[in-house]
Amino acid sequence: MSRRDGVRPPAGQRAPRRRRRRGRGQSGRGFSQLLPHLLTTGNLAAGFYAIVKASEGNFERAAVAIIVAAVFDGFDGRVARRVGATSRFGTEYDSIADTVSFGVAPAFLAFQAGHFAELGWTGWVMAFMFTACAALRLARFNVSPGRYAGRFEGLASPAAAGVVLSTVLFATFLNENDLSLGLPAALPAAGLALVSILMVSPIPYHSFKGVEFRASYRSVVIVVVGFAIILLKPAVTLFVIALLYAASGPIAAIYRWRTGRTLDELLLTTESEAAGDDSQGTTA
Repeated sequence: MSRRDGVRPPAGQRAPRRRRRRGRGQSGRGFSQLLPHLLTTGNLAAGFYAIVKASEGNFERAAVAIIVAAVFDGFDGRVARRVGATSRFGTEYDSIADTVSFGVAPAFLAFQAGHFAELGWTGWVMAFMFTACAALRLARFNVSPGRYAGRFEGLASPAAAGVVLSTVLFATFLNENDLSLGLPAALPAAGLALVSILMVSPIPYHSFKGVEFRASYRSVVIVVVGFAIILLKPAVTLFVIALLYAASGPIAAIYRWRTGRTLDELLLTTESEAAGDDSQGTTA
């Protein structure tokens, strides 16, 4: 008998130790808490891989790596909310990863693919401007997600990165089909600067977070047709979609200004409340 029963064991004999049995769900729970951070790490790794490939001149693979980073970024927040693993640490880690994948990697890709080196110091500044605006955009979102319901304030950094990578893919497609336009480096540099300004602008953009595709026949048809259109000519369709979305914000803002319509504003929250409500993976 053990001491817990009130009787001491005989001299020279140790009481048997009772091993604590770990619940079956504890190991799975620990992995589920770690999974969002692993997805964020995948986002960061894909962004770093894009920088490496862009430096080697493999622009297509660099563009695809940024797309992979966006996929990881889209899942880490959803997984974190599903398993109840949202935290301030996750939010900060996600922002750092996004700065690399959607700030540094697209800027370096544009610098290399657009031959910004021909512009000298100006080309370097144009590329850095994108990185700086992406970092400012992410920092602003962590403090204040936005003023309007269902909308981002400014062009989201993954969408801005999408404009860059889709432009690179489209230019590659034109070169492969002997349709190169032979544009000077100043033109893509100016386009990159414009996208940078849109990121830090107060122009509202649809976030599409409230869109839910229920398990219905119509939803399946829409998804299948959408993927079919994109896969038909990805280099062309992605470029068109990215440009239309980037232009949708200013066009809608001008339309509201002309018609006098306004958007529904959200209630203002304190800085701490806004930071606490922003969960991992919710990227702007």
